[in-house]
Amino acid sequence: MQKNKLALLALLLFSVATRCKAIGNTFQPIEGFDAKTNERIERFFLETKNYDKRKIAVFDGDGTVLGQAPHYMADECLYEVAKANPQKKADIIKKMTKLSNVSMEYVQLRVKFFEGDTVEYLRELGADCYKKYYNGKVFKPMVDLIRVLKENGFEVWIITASPETMYQKFLSEELHIPITNIVGVKSVVHEGKVTGTMVEPIPQDHGKKEAIETFVQEKPLLVGGNSRGDKEMIECSGNLKLIINPDEYVAEDQTESIAEYARRNNWVIAKIKDVPSTEFPYISSKIFNMKKNKTNE
Repeated sequence: MQKNKLALLALLLFSVATRCKAIGNTFQPIEGFDAKTNERIERFFLETKNYDKRKIAVFDGDGTVLGQAPHYMADECLYEVAKANPQKKADIIKKMTKLSNVSMEYVQLRVKFFEGDTVEYLRELGADCYKKYYNGKVFKPMVDLIRVLKENGFEVWIITASPETMYQKFLSEELHIPITNIVGVKSVVHEGKVTGTMVEPIPQDHGKKEAIETFVQEKPLLVGGNSRGDKEMIECSGNLKLIINPDEYVAEDQTESIAEYARRNNWVIAKIKDVPSTEFPYISSKIFNMKKNKTNE
């Protein structure tokens, strides 16, 4: 009789555990995304549930997983160093302030400004700048999406046009992904120090797609970005194409905005609040006259 009771209890416990596991695998809507976005994400997980290759999700950095209002963190961090050390690479700063900060030359000059500094210094510099000025600006809905992706067997990668070493530590900690999965503009490292020799491809515009092919080496099932510079990367997704706070502005060399392009091609469009803190120093614009990024209320 006692054996029967123990067997029945074991069966009951097994049944409860199995049911709990099933409930745990049920998609729960991500707070901060609207119903339509959550519906598309849930469908994505159903469609990729039995995918038998590497499951890859790739996201841009600034503006996609990290707020970029009023300035890119890479710029605010770099110009804070330039302000404190006016003799440090003054010729590079002079060049940078005359360029668009989304140009290919500019994103490489960011790395060259730190030539000779150690990888460890740059990782700590980025982490400190994040804590001072961007703490809390890693988007909560994206953190939750990345968590669910990992629970469903996905590798998560960040492909950013910001300096790789500056973004690796804090993004790895905030998103709970390996530091080596943060891929940015990189240069050859010699004896622990950053050099001015760039490692191609440079992950800017079409280079982001090439970075996926070169460093990830698997077609992603989900790609997320926020701007025209992410277009080629997003289009290489094998399933879900996600864009955050897309701009309605039509550039001079374009016939439509990236927002309109996303709508026309049935991308998932998500809105996330991105506003600067009241204590933001605005070093990039007040001292170095860099253009501000738009806010998203």
